[in-house]
Amino acid sequence: MPRRLDYPAYLAHLADDSARFAHVLRRTSYETAVPTCPDWTAADLFFHLAEVQAFWARIVGRRLTSGDEVDELVTARPEADEELPGLFAEWTQALQEALRATPPDTTVWTWASEQTAGFSYRRQAHEALIHRLDAELTAGERTPIDPVLAADGVDEVLGVMYGEPPPWGTFTPDPEHVVRFTATDTDDSWSVTIGRFVGRGPGDGAEHASACLDWVAPEVGTTATVRATAADLDCWLWRRPPLGEITTTGSEETLARLAEVMVDGIS
Repeated sequence: MPRRLDYPAYLAHLADDSARFAHVLRRTSYETAVPTCPDWTAADLFFHLAEVQAFWARIVGRRLTSGDEVDELVTARPEADEELPGLFAEWTQALQEALRATPPDTTVWTWASEQTAGFSYRRQAHEALIHRLDAELTAGERTPIDPVLAADGVDEVLGVMYGEPPPWGTFTPDPEHVVRFTATDTDDSWSVTIGRFVGRGPGDGAEHASACLDWVAPEVGTTATVRATAADLDCWLWRRPPLGEITTTGSEETLARLAEVMVDGIS
C-alpha cells in the first residue's frame, strides 16, 4: 500500500532528526568510526549530511531545473572539524527555509522521475532520519523511530531507492520472484517483483546491469515474505541494524535475489 505523509509532517521530521543528528555528533569525538558507514568517521558523517542539505537547499531555494546548473553546486569541507557544527547549522536552516518557501508541486531538478520540490520534502526527511540513526549508533545513544515515518520510509526505499530504473534502459520483471513486505505494527504491506535492469548510460556510454524492484498488485502471488515492525523494516532495507527480528519465509532463491538488489541499490 503506497503511502505518503503530508508535507508539513516531512518538514517536522526533517527539523527534529537534523537537530538530533547535530546534538549527538557535537558530543562525539570526530575521530570515532561510524559502524554503519565503512571508512567514515563521525566528522565524515557530519560533513556528509551538511553537504547533502546544502546541495538540496540550493536546488530548491534557487528552483533549479537543469542538470548543468546542478553540476556546478559544490560545498567545501572546512579545514577544521570544529567548524562542522556551524556549517551544518547554516545549511540545515537553509534547506528547511527553502522547502517552507517552495510549494511541493514546484518544478525543480531531482535525480528521480519526480521533478518537484515535493520529492525533496520526502527524500530529505528520510535522509536525515537514516543519518540521525547513524550518528546515534556511532555514539551508542539509539532512540526510537516514529512508526508512521518508518512505514513511509519502507515505501520510499522499495519504490524509489531500489526501484525506478532510469529511462535509458530496460527493466525486465521476473514473475517467479515476488516479495511481500508487511509492517506488523502499522498493518501496511507492499508487494514488489524483482527484475533486471540493463542499459547504456547516456553520459559515459557504458553498459549497466543491476537487480531492481517494481511494484505489483497486492493480489499477485508471492514467492517470499518479509515481516517486522515498520522501523525494523526501514532499518533492514537501508542495511542498518534492526532492533527486533526480521522474519522471512518462502523461496530461498527469491530472498537471495532480494539481497542482490539491496547490495546494488544503496551503498
